[in-house]
Amino acid sequence: MAHELIHNADECKYEYHIDGYIAYITYDDQNGEMHLTHTIVPDALAGKGLAKMLLEDVLGEIEKAGKKAVAQCSYIVKYQEKNPDKADIFA
Repeated sequence: MAHELIHNADECKYEYHIDGYIAYITYDDQNGEMHLTHTIVPDALAGKGLAKMLLEDVLGEIEKAGKKAVAQCSYIVKYQEKNPDKADIFA
């Protein structure tokens, strides 16, 4: 199931809008390094693999922009540890 990734630059978030809820990842762009600070999936959307889909979409956008990701929240740190094949996108 694909969702439209929305870049909310004003609030430094990448978002999915689903059934009236917003799942999002917040970031802080520090000279081309995207520090991914929080991953939030509302309880009503939990358990569907949404955090992983959202993160992988965000990583794709970061890669397209020629930037690097920096894991700053526990979910993304664990994702990075479990997916060594994605090491090239992380600073």
